Amino acid sequence: MGLIHRAVLGAMPLIPGPVMRKLSSRYIAGERLDEALNVLTRLQEEGYRGILDILGEDVADEREAREVQQSYAEAASGLAKHNLQASISIKPTHLGLRISPELALELFCGLAQHCQELGLFLRVEMEDHTTTDATLELHRALRAEFEHVGIVIQSRLFRTPKDLEQLPPASNVRMVKGIYLEPADIAHTEADPIRKAFAEQSMSLLTAGHKVAFATHDQQLGDWLINACEEASISRDSWEFQVLMGVQRSLWSQWRDLGAKVRVYVPFGPNWRAYSTRRLAKNPQILGHVLRASFGLNSGRFQRRS
Repeated sequence: MGLIHRAVLGAMPLIPGPVMRKLSSRYIAGERLDEALNVLTRLQEEGYRGILDILGEDVADEREAREVQQSYAEAASGLAKHNLQASISIKPTHLGLRISPELALELFCGLAQHCQELGLFLRVEMEDHTTTDATLELHRALRAEFEHVGIVIQSRLFRTPKDLEQLPPASNVRMVKGIYLEPADIAHTEADPIRKAFAEQSMSLLTAGHKVAFATHDQQLGDWLINACEEASISRDSWEFQVLMGVQRSLWSQWRDLGAKVRVYVPFGPNWRAYSTRRLAKNPQILGHVLRASFGLNSGRFQRRS
């Protein structure tokens, strides 16, 4: 990370809200549900399926957790009303996992029932290693009652191969490298071992009869997985790519045009700033726009990049 990059990261908390919101519009659909539904509609018209996520985590109390559940229920109803090929994805701590695993299970069960009635898929997201055991147990409890509930697994964790062995039969797994910088004694910290684990674990899941979503923007890895699945005669109904809104859009179309299913993660909600800061921090090209906009140096309208 260069000196200017570090300086801009440090200055991000000082960037005015309207400026930050404009710059982050490539990564988030907006603050309201109707804005997210409009984005998902446009993406579907282009041949992409969707994932709807309400930004947030670590709620403060049970009241807030129940409010989040209600927001997700409304979002699910919106997807069904607009006939969108999209699922919903939820962080367990957003539904109170740290407050009470029992509360989180209750709220997830309510949403799973609602989604089942609407014909929608629901995914339990994975957070940092302090919640891994509780999240996997939550998923197992949900799968005991509902078939349409999936999980996320991080390839960087040393424990992951054993976790895969304990998944319920015919699970639906989103495989990710993992955005959390976990301690070196429990996780890979270098890119190559994480990528290797991702590839091996993905193929292990597929050959064991699970469905897998390859959540990656790593073209080399993605192309390798396509070829590996074809060589192993694994049906394309068993896997898909999942990508982040605003990140390497040209890659989506390459995979889509090869016949792969591509599903786009579309986040929205009032808690957009923290997510946007993380995304902007990973894109040095956008950091320059942030810096100039913060000091009123932009000479023209900000141009999005695909």
